[in-house]
Amino acid sequence: MKVNEEQFENHLLGILAELGYVYENGYEIAPDTERAERKDYREVVLLGRLREKLTTFNPNIPAAALDDAISQITRPNFPSLIQSNREFHRQLRDGVKVQYQEDGETKADFVRIIDFENVDANEFLAVNQFSIRGAKSTKRPDIIIFINGLPIAVLELKNPADKNTTIYDSYKQLQTYKEEISDLFIFNELLVIADMREARVGSLTADYERFGLWRTIDGVKLDPLGESRETETLIRGLFRRVVLLEYIRDFVLFEEEKETIKKIAAYHQFHLVRKAFAKTLEATLPEEEGKIGVAWHTQGSGKSISMAFYAGKVITAPEMKNPTIIVVTDRNDLDGQLFGTFSQAKELMRETPKQAETRQELRDLLANRPSGGIIFTTIQKFSLFDDEVKFPTLTDRSNIVVIADEAHRTQYGLNPVIDQKTGKMKYGFAHHLHDAFPNASFIAFTGTPISMLERDTQAVFGTYIDIYDMKQAQEDGATVPILYENRLAKLELSPNETPTLDEQVEELTEDDEESERARSHSRWATLEKVVGAEQRLKKIAADFVKHFETRQTEMSKTNAGPGKAMFVCMGRDICVRLYDEIVALRPEWHDDDPTKGVLKVIMTGSSSDKQSLQPHIYPKLVKKDLEKDLRIRTMIFSSQSFVTCGSPALTLRA
Repeated sequence: MKVNEEQFENHLLGILAELGYVYENGYEIAPDTERAERKDYREVVLLGRLREKLTTFNPNIPAAALDDAISQITRPNFPSLIQSNREFHRQLRDGVKVQYQEDGETKADFVRIIDFENVDANEFLAVNQFSIRGAKSTKRPDIIIFINGLPIAVLELKNPADKNTTIYDSYKQLQTYKEEISDLFIFNELLVIADMREARVGSLTADYERFGLWRTIDGVKLDPLGESRETETLIRGLFRRVVLLEYIRDFVLFEEEKETIKKIAAYHQFHLVRKAFAKTLEATLPEEEGKIGVAWHTQGSGKSISMAFYAGKVITAPEMKNPTIIVVTDRNDLDGQLFGTFSQAKELMRETPKQAETRQELRDLLANRPSGGIIFTTIQKFSLFDDEVKFPTLTDRSNIVVIADEAHRTQYGLNPVIDQKTGKMKYGFAHHLHDAFPNASFIAFTGTPISMLERDTQAVFGTYIDIYDMKQAQEDGATVPILYENRLAKLELSPNETPTLDEQVEELTEDDEESERARSHSRWATLEKVVGAEQRLKKIAADFVKHFETRQTEMSKTNAGPGKAMFVCMGRDICVRLYDEIVALRPEWHDDDPTKGVLKVIMTGSSSDKQSLQPHIYPKLVKKDLEKDLRIRTMIFSSQSFVTCGSPALTLRA
């Protein structure tokens, strides 16, 4: 039986009613009707419902102050929609700041808009046929979700019986609404596009590719209603009232790039963080060992954002009693990247992260710290000073949470090993870390878990909390498929060097923070010369140009787009010399202007680097733009600067 759009809409309204939503038909509460809840079709807030809830939630605040709060909510004084939306989100989560006179004194307080602790105290309303007058015409979104009179979600549906429309048409309709009835979106937290089979959810600033699936209801079973019922799964999974309130409070953040971007959690991030938080509460109990567990989410699935959501939930939880969070990486560049992500999310965490630059600063930041704080460091800073035999205890508090990013080799070493240089027993950095915080709890976020003798992720951090593997990520469109084709450019090594090569590399990097000093070690420099030998780079460049141009020709015959290519090189010098070899074959691919050309090098650097590297060292914002520039067809990354990129077709070369 074919289902038309009206039947589809009524079906969803029925599900929302099951979930505890009150239903209203927009015609029946429109202006000039007997039950009118708006004075004018331009209004988008149900003021009577909002005022009633503010009065209930804030009994000790005078009516005049409540009027002021309503004015602040409904009449934001910001030049752009996203800035107004950001301020509203802050008000929704933290309350609206007001001042009033009492007994001759000026008092300040916050007016609560939502009761996050008592779901039933709030009013959840689903309205269809809600007409809104815009600058050019009147628009009528399919379903609007109100909480306490505020329109926090819009569902735009397409006729399932119409084979000529898709959910992309729903997306385009929302973009039109944002232009013509923008006041509706000041209060928006979620946008949903759906037909009977497909459904996606996105934020106010998300482009179409950023609208994602919601594939679970309980966070355990995927597609519980079948793959053809995505819309119902999304509504039952995300719009359960208790889930929706938690989502609004803990899983929305804003980032500043060239413009403000609003980001919301994907379903796998949301449920990972919920599980990790529950495990954290367990692990911090006196009788537990402090092993929270391992979050294994594949590369490119938004792991850094997941960590920020987790940190925000932990640090603001009353049960944690104002904890301290320590974020540990094993490389300076990872420390900086993750610190940047957390710094952007400081509104979510209500804390400004700090970064320890030296071993002594790390100790100063953490020694006897009474509460609070988010501290970033590399694990190498948990090394002993020359006169120490044991790392000092910095605090014995139990509400310390250590987050290990990418649990690589340096996150292990709890047991002593023999130092090959001195013959003495020595401990790894992880042992010193545990000495510093004997009662802390530990969680690892990783995309590539390692299990090898003592270096076992679960042995150090606990069992898996959640797994989001490459297969699931590809199904969701979170990452693109990777197909491997073996194309070797052999190293010219003498036979007696080969057996010890891995051992030498590991010995060189075991205690390093990936600094340039470490890279100057003679054996590493020798290896880099072998990998970056001129004749080898010429062969790679020639093979790449032929292969890439052939692929481009083939892909031009399909709708997959022209495709991209990425190199990840051992060092910055190799990056630049490979670039030069490719440009020698295809000069037209080069341009001095970072906004032009189709071939670019992405790497870290500074003004003190040698001259040959300088043309490829860009400011951070320029580098970010390059990573997203669709005109760039080939990128060459140094191993330290490697980031995950997604495109319709990606050729990986190393």
